[in-house]
Amino acid sequence: MTMTPEQLVGKVTTHLIDTTVGEQSLLVHIMVESDLSALRDAAVQAGFDFHIASGFRDFERQKSIWNRKMSGQLPTLDHNSQAIDIDTLSEREKIYAILRWSALPGASRHHWGTDFDVFDKASLPQGSQLQLEPWEYLTGHQSDFYQWLKSNLTQFGFFFPYEQDKGGVAAEPWHISHTATSTQCLSRFDKNILSNQLSNCELIGEQMVLTELDTIYNQFIVNISTETN
Repeated sequence: MTMTPEQLVGKVTTHLIDTTVGEQSLLVHIMVESDLSALRDAAVQAGFDFHIASGFRDFERQKSIWNRKMSGQLPTLDHNSQAIDIDTLSEREKIYAILRWSALPGASRHHWGTDFDVFDKASLPQGSQLQLEPWEYLTGHQSDFYQWLKSNLTQFGFFFPYEQDKGGVAAEPWHISHTATSTQCLSRFDKNILSNQLSNCELIGEQMVLTELDTIYNQFIVNISTETN
């Protein structure tokens, strides 16, 4: 399926279908539905309560997240998952700090319907909420689920695009991606598509983002882990 620029940046949903995974209803890329359901079924058979914390996000929702972080309404975290006093940063420093954990609107892999933040709901301690922080998956309550994912993802056609911290997006052991479909999406995505969408879109820091777009594209968009990393 050939993706249009509008689909790649989350402006339209014509590449997605409304489906149910377990008890959750969500929008998923048409080429991903069967593999995601198979992965979920296998996880359940292995004793996990497979849930999706975040799937498809459109351009406007991603822009809202970005603008709230740039304005300090949402916290921006450092590499130790500690909140940064964003008022002490220059505009350029704010942008790069936010990009460690949050994508630019138009540049999120979640726009494609191929990427999902997943967790084992049954392992959450009573009364707690999932934070999507690395310790939960590496040494905490999601560690058994993460180890299972590491051993089984590839046979269902998925991988961890942020398995390693490669100097761009921080390591995200909860973020899985459908290999074949997301690879095709990324191959059709370029910085010109992104630049066109970001111009005059009421993005906080827009001019600095556009000035830095070459670096952002190379460091935070195409700089991912692969199955062979």
